[in-house]
Amino acid sequence: MRAVLHAGGFCQHDDDLSNGPAGCPGGGIGRRNGLKIRRSQGHAGSIPARGTIPFDHCMLTVEGLHLWRGDRHVLRGVSFSVEAGSCALLTGRNGAGKTTLLRAIAGLLEPEEGQVRWRGIPARAQRDAFHAELAYLGHEPALKGDLTGQENLRYSVGIRRGVAAAEIDAALARTGAAAFADRLVRALSAGQRRRIALAGLLLLNASLWLLDEPTTNLDADGQQLVADLAAEHLARQGLIVAAVHHSLPLPADRLLGIELAA
Repeated sequence: MRAVLHAGGFCQHDDDLSNGPAGCPGGGIGRRNGLKIRRSQGHAGSIPARGTIPFDHCMLTVEGLHLWRGDRHVLRGVSFSVEAGSCALLTGRNGAGKTTLLRAIAGLLEPEEGQVRWRGIPARAQRDAFHAELAYLGHEPALKGDLTGQENLRYSVGIRRGVAAAEIDAALARTGAAAFADRLVRALSAGQRRRIALAGLLLLNASLWLLDEPTTNLDADGQQLVADLAAEHLARQGLIVAAVHHSLPLPADRLLGIELAA
């Protein structure tokens, strides 16, 4: 079983779908509370040090999130759950609330109603522990233009954990950024900055990845790199929630599709 999904009271396990009630076969699309839900056909205080947090047995649950931006009701009772080794793909038109939902999960926005649970415990009640397991890659990489790529990673990862120069070099090589990592970020192209940010994502060793349009500004090779990194993360029993306009080429049994209605 890869994922459990709830929307407006709807709850179904992947391995229940084939024997579920009429009208609820495996795969297909359903709609609840402004959400279109697409299931892929398939089988059913202190920061802990790197390597001390197991990826297995992790689970993210979003329960009835309502969030307003000004006079606009952006999130309307959004609910879903994703287990270790699975990826939830958030889709929808511009303005549907994909980025808002990611920021609410990360704790950067406070919903008017509902809550986020991590490993079954409200994220608000274990903020430090939750954030220690979380890595957020926004639409615009959080990099300082007057630092080099290497310096950015040494700083941003270093405030989370001790990181050796060899680790940074290996991550930059993995994302194809080694050749330009010694340049100031403000002199890099948007795609090069994205590759630097992806190296930082790897170095955080977080079990939960929140990704906002992770393939933005990347060429075909870069887009395949994102898919490969995501597949490797899921194989290690990590968990991903990604806002996308185009699906990531991942195994169908690893995917949970959620379309937000504008």
